[in-house]
Amino acid sequence: MPSCDTRSDDSALFYEAVLRCCDDAIITKTLDGIVTSWNPAAQRLFGYAAHEMLGQPLLRLFPPERQNEESFILEKIVQGEWVDHFETVRLHKSGRRLHVSVTISPIRDAGGRIVGASKIARDISERVELWHRSQLFQAIVESTDDAVISKTTQGIVTSWNAAAEQLFGYRADEMIGQPMLRLLPPDRQSEEAQILRRIAAGQRIAHFQTQRCHRDGHRLAVSVTISPVRDPLGRVSGASTIMRDVSQQKRLEEQLRLTASVFTHANEGVVITDPQGRMVDVNQAFERITGYSREEALGRTAQFLRSGRDGPDVVQPLLAELQARGRCQGEVWSRRKNGEAYAGLLTVSRVDDAAGQPQNYVALFADVTSMRVQQERLEHLAHFDALTGLPNRLLLSDRLRQSMAHSRRHSQALAVLYLDLDGFKAINDSHGHDVGDALLVAVAGQMKMALRESDTLARMGGDEFVVVLGQLPGAEACLPLVERLLLACAAPLRVGERLLQVSASIGITLFPQDDSDVDQLLRHADQAMYQAKQLGKNRYHLFDPVHDARMRSRAGVLAALRLGLEQQQFELYYQPKVNMRTGAVVGVEALLRWHHPSSGLLHPPAFLPLISGQDLEDTLADWVLREALRQLEDWSRQGLVLGLSVNVGARQMLQGGFAAHLRACLADFPEVDPSRLELEVLESSALEDIHLASRVMRECRDMGVHFAVDDFGTGYSSLTYLKRLPAETLKIDQSFVRDMLVDEEDLAIVQGVISLAKAFNRQVVAEGVEHIDQGSRLLTMGCELAQGYVIARPMPAAAFLDWLAHWQPCAAWTTQ
Repeated sequence: MPSCDTRSDDSALFYEAVLRCCDDAIITKTLDGIVTSWNPAAQRLFGYAAHEMLGQPLLRLFPPERQNEESFILEKIVQGEWVDHFETVRLHKSGRRLHVSVTISPIRDAGGRIVGASKIARDISERVELWHRSQLFQAIVESTDDAVISKTTQGIVTSWNAAAEQLFGYRADEMIGQPMLRLLPPDRQSEEAQILRRIAAGQRIAHFQTQRCHRDGHRLAVSVTISPVRDPLGRVSGASTIMRDVSQQKRLEEQLRLTASVFTHANEGVVITDPQGRMVDVNQAFERITGYSREEALGRTAQFLRSGRDGPDVVQPLLAELQARGRCQGEVWSRRKNGEAYAGLLTVSRVDDAAGQPQNYVALFADVTSMRVQQERLEHLAHFDALTGLPNRLLLSDRLRQSMAHSRRHSQALAVLYLDLDGFKAINDSHGHDVGDALLVAVAGQMKMALRESDTLARMGGDEFVVVLGQLPGAEACLPLVERLLLACAAPLRVGERLLQVSASIGITLFPQDDSDVDQLLRHADQAMYQAKQLGKNRYHLFDPVHDARMRSRAGVLAALRLGLEQQQFELYYQPKVNMRTGAVVGVEALLRWHHPSSGLLHPPAFLPLISGQDLEDTLADWVLREALRQLEDWSRQGLVLGLSVNVGARQMLQGGFAAHLRACLADFPEVDPSRLELEVLESSALEDIHLASRVMRECRDMGVHFAVDDFGTGYSSLTYLKRLPAETLKIDQSFVRDMLVDEEDLAIVQGVISLAKAFNRQVVAEGVEHIDQGSRLLTMGCELAQGYVIARPMPAAAFLDWLAHWQPCAAWTTQ
């Protein structure tokens, strides 16, 4: 039976064999950290031979930042504790760092005391490296913008990164364990089987462009790269799929293809230049329009296309706009390779780089020559007469406006002539329109020869023409030219086999004497031409601005009067007539007033002379008569008994039917006593036809109406006329009453009228009494009735009633 020592030796030999054969480094050390054993695996792991480490501190293997670990480990050992699978870093003899897993346990002596430590170290560098790579790969997978998906060889999804969720809209928990077919459109389902067959064969599919479906159903264009995944034995166990969204790229590619197609096939010429304006590309339309090939154009500026028709006034504004706004558009003239000029509608745009600096310029231009020619033809038709080629009314207006401006700047005269051919209509009717047109062309040519180069001859239509004679030193300077025109128009002209002759009537207006606008000047010249026709034709007539202004003023007043009647702007004012001796109010005189909307209150002298002899005069007189009768009726209903005087003009009284009209008016106001109405007739009016005036007055008196002769003493009075006029009252004109106290002749006239009135048993009324002394003197001469400002001014009906209620006669008169 073997002894115990034999067993111990065997055991020692066994452990020695273990130490030598073990792949792990087995090291022993004292409690001071001094190495006491070092197996071959430790030499393989750390690079040190046993003789290099025995008796050396184990700290030799520790990196500087790990030196404190040794004291920590030894403290654990002293306390009898194990340090199990502690992963840390140690140094190889070469300085290379090693990742190791360390297990350390106490070594006890025969008495059980801890005398050292046993350390087993395993190299885990490869595992740590694999772990780091795994972490790096995971970070890449999670941070990439590409969808990274893994699947089995049956197409079942096994991993799904955040980018896949973003791209397809599915969460990882919704896709892991689901077939990849879920992402394929119906028309692409067969692709998955083909992919899986190639993966099973170990093939890699790179940058395969196809379509996949988003969760919401819309299609995505994707680029797919698929690689086989192998197990440790090299067998294909699945596939890794990387998908990139190329929808935007596809759109950009399509846009580029479209742009390239447009560039190539556009009807407009396209030029791309560098920042210096040198051509870097042109399209086929450029070659077709200009006649230059692409090779001839590249590297050149657009200067070789310039035609010279456009000056700086066209080019510079375009360049300034391009500089300011990065874009400009306009029409320019260019020249083809064969020398032919053409009109181009040009648009230039600047293309900037990321820094905002010009990178290229893109110019598009269309050949609009035919359109431009057509436009010029239409503009010519719009400004020139088609028959004679002369300027028409539109162009004439523009030239006349320019001539007027020139006339003002240089203080020169300007003549506008409106011309109508005499006898043209008869020729046109008898010989036909073709002959008439030929005659117009011939006459126009004759007139152009008679005029200066600076003058404008225009056709207004038919046989009417207008001539503008500018740059005249004075008004009379136009007359020789006018005479030449008359001669030119009257000269016999041969039209075909016929010898024809016309003449002209010319109306002339002169600017700035006639300071009107363009249209008004033409109208004035036309009016003057009509006067020339009326005066016998083949002559000229000069427009008179003063006479025209007077006529226009009258026409304006007539229109305003008509409107005033429609809008009830007229009113009767009433001026009392009193007996100065008794203070009694014996009547009122109705006086017309016009409440003009802009001129205020107007008296009859401001407007009645302008309507003299017009129908409106009768209309207004009728309104006055009826308004006076209405007022008499109103006062009669109020119990106020007064006489009312109304002025009657000669035209109104002496035209036929006045008495009948008066009777009809009185019938319309049956409550009015005709004896309360007094008609005042101007002495001069009554004397126009004394026989008719007397007869009309007697007819009216038979109705009960009274008459007064107004402004007596201002006409050609005679005792015979006075005797024959059946008027009960004479009114002394205020022009004599006003100055009778200072003018002996006026005083004598007043006294004479009063004496005549007494001699013929007529009442006498003094008008215009403005001072008490005038009234006192009239009373001494036997005139008791008066009206004037010292008594009362004319006033509206309502104010008259108030005045009547407070009227106090003058004591100087009533006591006389």
